[in-house]
Order: sequence, then C-alpha cells, then structure tokens
Amino acid sequence: MSDLLTINDIGVSYGNIKALQHVSMHVAEGDIVCLIGANGAGKSTLLKSIVGQEPLVSGSISYKGEPIADSEWPHHKRITTDKIAAKGISLVPEGRRVFSGMTVEENLDMGAFLVDDERVIQKRKEEMYDFFPILGARRKQKTRSLSGGEQQMMAISRALMSDPKLLLLDEPGLGLAPLVVRDIFDKIKLINEERKVTVFVVEQNARMALKYSTNGYVMENGKIVLADKSSELLANERVRSAYLGG
Repeated sequence: MSDLLTINDIGVSYGNIKALQHVSMHVAEGDIVCLIGANGAGKSTLLKSIVGQEPLVSGSISYKGEPIADSEWPHHKRITTDKIAAKGISLVPEGRRVFSGMTVEENLDMGAFLVDDERVIQKRKEEMYDFFPILGARRKQKTRSLSGGEQQMMAISRALMSDPKLLLLDEPGLGLAPLVVRDIFDKIKLINEERKVTVFVVEQNARMALKYSTNGYVMENGKIVLADKSSELLANERVRSAYLGG
C-alpha cells in the first residue's frame, strides 16, 4: 500500500520548549498505526500538527502525496484545519470534546458541517446508529446524559460523518473501564476493515494499541525512539519494560 500520510522531520515548539523534534513517520493506506508513549511525550501535539492546529518550526507533512503543512510556508499560506478536514482527515480529540448541551443527533450534525446534501447527512446518521446501536436508541438525548464510553462512541461517529479516509484518534481509551476500551478498539478495527478507513491512533494503553494495530511508533520527549511492526514492539523488551508492565 502507498503512504497516505507522511511526516518528514518535523519540529514543533512552545516558546523555548521543543515539543516535537525531528519526528518522521508514515501511515500506509489501509493500516492501523499507533503511537504510544508516556503522558507529555508530545503525542497529542503531533496530531494537532497534522490537522493544522500547531504550526511547524521545521519539516513538512504530506497527505496523499501533497503537502498540508510546511515550516517554510509563510503564515498566510498555511492550510487551515477546516480545509485539511475537507481533504479527508478527521480527528477525534482527547477527552472527546462533545457538545454536552446538544443531543446525540445534533452532535452528529456538527460532524457533517462539510456536507451540503441533507439526504447524505441523514444516510450517514443512520449508518452511525446501525454501527453504534446505543446511539440510535439515544439519538434525542442530551450528550451529557451518556456514559463516558457512549460519549466516545459518539465522538467517533461525529468524526465519521465527514466520510474521512484518515481517522486520527487521540487517547480513545482515556478514563474508560477496560471492557469498554476493548469494545471501542473492536469498533476501531471494524471501521478500518469494513469502512476502509485508515487509522492513526495515539494511546497510553500501549498493550491495547499494539494489539489492534499493524505498525507502531514509540515517542519519548518529543522524539520517535522506536518504530516497527506492532507484533514486534509487543515482544520488544524495552517496550515491555517501559509500557507493558514487564
């Protein structure tokens, strides 16, 4: 498979703090790729840089072979987040970021802001209700009344409403019970296999992320320190000691 996303030697800084340094990685079309690392390693910053929320101080990012971010671009030439989304990239942010005062259905409508055809929007909502039946049963409920796992399902559904080719997930298992995390990752695998969506997932639950992905990267202090097939990383002594409990 060809690379869908290519990250080439990027750096991101917050003032004097170097959040990302010389990060290079790629996500092949059709794969599930994970990025693991400790809290504060820079994982979320990487996802934000992909969708145009963090400017690069070095390097470049390409999607489908075309640049979407480049440190050499002047400010007025940077591609904005909404235009990156329109190219086929959706982000499920850390902490879900749902609109708690809106219903499930209204949240899904927000995810379809790029879609003009009401029939298409309705069709996609019904697809999401079929994929996550609990959301269909609660489509008229305020989002604040949902459990954490249900809110995560809704956040994923909202991201899928734009029919992305690349789905970015930031800590989908955060704060959820182990059985719920497994259910979420089961759905992520189905999204990849049945909907043909390439997935790049950032996750602190390293064992779960590596188990469900094809390839993985390990980030420490803003740098990629390991990259391999996920099965190899699961067996790697350094990874086992640092992230899998020995």
